[in-house]
Amino acid sequence: MRKHILFPSLAALALISACDTLHQLPVQINLPTVESNVPSQSEVASGLKEALINGISKGTGSLNKPGAFFQNAVRKILLPQEVRDLESKIRNNAVLNAAIGGQLDKAVKAMNDGAENAMGKAMPIFKDAVMNMSFSDAMGILRGGNGAATQYLKNTTSVALQQAFKPVIQQALNDVKITEYWNPIIREINKPLNKTLLGIKQDINPDLNAYVTEKASNALFQEIEQQENAIRANPVERGTALLKKVFDYADSQKK
Repeated sequence: MRKHILFPSLAALALISACDTLHQLPVQINLPTVESNVPSQSEVASGLKEALINGISKGTGSLNKPGAFFQNAVRKILLPQEVRDLESKIRNNAVLNAAIGGQLDKAVKAMNDGAENAMGKAMPIFKDAVMNMSFSDAMGILRGGNGAATQYLKNTTSVALQQAFKPVIQQALNDVKITEYWNPIIREINKPLNKTLLGIKQDINPDLNAYVTEKASNALFQEIEQQENAIRANPVERGTALLKKVFDYADSQKK
């Protein structure tokens, strides 16, 4: 009789022990991986660089076309102010207009052609500045709102850009033989008789290279800013998953 009682007791103990063991086993549940909507430092830097390179590429591309300056009322580079102030007097004087008027027209066309040609050589200058952008720069741009990226480019490239851009502009001006038009204009205006007719005392000698470089650079920054602001304002412009993640996060921080 005692053996019959012992066996059920041992069985019960074994069952209890097994249950305790089961309770001690770790429970593994396969949950779906949730990707963070917060971009990493690397993603922020890469996203901003991608956006800037895209904007620069579109900006230079839109201006590096025949007529992009000359046929655009907003972008067209006019004569330097010193000459423009005298233009009406030149046009209204038969002698001066015959000597200079046609050259003025050619100079305006050549300046705009030069700016258009130079745009094709501007990309490496800006790209170098973008690729050297730090994470703190990227975060400042991301949170800075409209124009922040363009302002970054202005702050970091303006001096170097002028130094690097001038030879490119000069070559572009040489390609369209600007000196054939510009130098005769200045020589004619600076002749004593013509200065008397125009009512000026000082010779005019504006630096045409610097003038065209400044105008071309300003136009390019304006184009880049338009592209930047389009990405910030319109989710459709965020053409890649990285751009979408970075700028969607920036949008969420505004709320």
